[in-house]
Amino acid sequence: MFHVPNAWRVRKGVMASSELNGNNGAFVVVIPTTGIFNVIASDGEGWEHVSVSLPTRCPEWDEMCLIKDIFWDPEDCVVQCHPPRDEYVNKHPNCLHMWRPTTAILPRPPTWMVG
Repeated sequence: MFHVPNAWRVRKGVMASSELNGNNGAFVVVIPTTGIFNVIASDGEGWEHVSVSLPTRCPEWDEMCLIKDIFWDPEDCVVQCHPPRDEYVNKHPNCLHMWRPTTAILPRPPTWMVG
């Protein structure tokens, strides 16, 4: 299930939101051992979405896993999408995204094929 950490919700400034915005808003997620992550979350148009950025580098795999478990339940399956090159959108060089459809179950390969 998609949920947001309201304790880290941005409440002032141009990116401000409140609980009235539901799962939509900007969040500053502090992970003491790793860093301070800027996160934008949304749920609409059939998708749950989280963008994760750092000021000087892209998030690493283990950091994305931590953020994933903050915004979704551990057993939820989300994806990072690699679309065809002619559909690329890159508005921030240090930002990665996670997506989960709300109207379908994501297909995935059997576990024996993954690792």
